Amino acid sequence: MKALSLKQPWAELIVSGKKTLEIRNWNTKFRGDFLVHASKVPNKSAMERLGFKELPNGCVVGRAKIIGVKEYNSKEDFEKDEDKHFAKGYNWNGKLYGFIVTDAHRVKETPLKGQLNFFEVDW
Repeated sequence: MKALSLKQPWAELIVSGKKTLEIRNWNTKFRGDFLVHASKVPNKSAMERLGFKELPNGCVVGRAKIIGVKEYNSKEDFEKDEDKHFAKGYNWNGKLYGFIVTDAHRVKETPLKGQLNFFEVDW
C-alpha cells in the first residue's frame, strides 16, 4: 500500500477530516487509498498557530483516499481554499497542487520510517 509522510499538524488535520487538500509543489497521477504517515519532525510554528501541543510523530496515524488533484495557478485561488488546506503563509512559487483527500480516518499508530513522495509499505 502507498503511504505519504506529512508533518504534524497536517497529518492530524487529514485524519480528523478537517484538511481535505494536501498541498505539494509536485503533481501526482496516483488515485486511491494511502496511509497517512506523521513524519518524525513536526512543523512547530503550525502546531502553535493551530493550537496543538503534542501529536504523534514517526508513525502511521491514519488512512485516506486521493480522488483528484486541484492545480493552483494563482495565489488568489490558492488563498480562497485556505479553509481546506490550512497552509496560511505558504511560499507561493507560481504553481501548486492540492491533492483532494476524502474518506480519512484514524488507524492504530504504527511506528514507521517515512520517505519523500509516495512510498510503498507492507500493510
